[in-house]
Amino acid sequence: MVDIRPTLYVSRLLPDPVMAIVRERFRLVQEPLDELPTPSALRDGLSQADAAIVTLGDRIDAETIQAATRLKILANYAVGYNNIDLVAAKQRRLIVTNTPDVLTDATADLTWALILATARRIVEGDALVRSGQWTGWSPTQLLGAEVSGKILGIIGMGRIGQAVAQRAVGFRMPVRYHSRQHLAASSFSSGWEHRALRNLLEEADIVTTHVPLTTATHHLIGARELAWMKPTAFLINTARGPIIDEGALVEALKRGTIAGAGLDVYEQEPAVHPALSQLKQVVLLPHLGSATLHARVQMGLVCLKNIDAALEGRPVPNEVH
Repeated sequence: MVDIRPTLYVSRLLPDPVMAIVRERFRLVQEPLDELPTPSALRDGLSQADAAIVTLGDRIDAETIQAATRLKILANYAVGYNNIDLVAAKQRRLIVTNTPDVLTDATADLTWALILATARRIVEGDALVRSGQWTGWSPTQLLGAEVSGKILGIIGMGRIGQAVAQRAVGFRMPVRYHSRQHLAASSFSSGWEHRALRNLLEEADIVTTHVPLTTATHHLIGARELAWMKPTAFLINTARGPIIDEGALVEALKRGTIAGAGLDVYEQEPAVHPALSQLKQVVLLPHLGSATLHARVQMGLVCLKNIDAALEGRPVPNEVH
């Protein structure tokens, strides 16, 4: 019997519930591995497929897109899509989609985990207990910063930024936000106020970034911007690594320009600036923003929904323009 199912290329192994659906409904170019494909393997896989699910680590350039002549859709398993050459995709009339909404809560939750872990020195405390060197409670041991009542600065007030701001209510935190557009008054709490970037950085006790990576946001936070922050302030990044100039951040942390940082993403990911791991006032996570089973399964289902629409000639729900 001839297998008439569409051919799908999946660049990385996805959670079991998603893979079960994929194996039932599609012919796989090959079984995906739990590691990044090489550039040649990526190009070869895409060239054989009708549709593909790819991840942020897959760098899909113009040459790769032009070689994938039968490919109809690239479903990016992420909200961001800076890993894909959108100009080349448009020229080739290749549909590109992303996965908005379904990872908003997971990323906002992790942002708060980093805020609390960084301010209250959670990782240092855990390491001290595990080391066996903890000798008991002390009035001066690992003194951190309180979060409640402090000013939260949010750069980028999209879905995730607003979800982070909503969680600030329980901590009685005024919110200052910076975005390209002011939010409509009906959509936010009375405690949220728009600020120019410099004003936000000067006012906020905790600054968290939630903007996409574009040419305009690359190194949005550099030496000048870090100098505007309070020496008691903390910087959190769960968006994209290159939004922050890591070299400038290292210098600011060493000099005490700011008090600390919590990072889930990195400028040359998965490589991390070597000095960051030597600084105790920094909490480093391995890109866990959407890493809940629920969020990752939903991301896969959104990819499949987009693929179904594209292959059936219907409007695609999450097309990136």
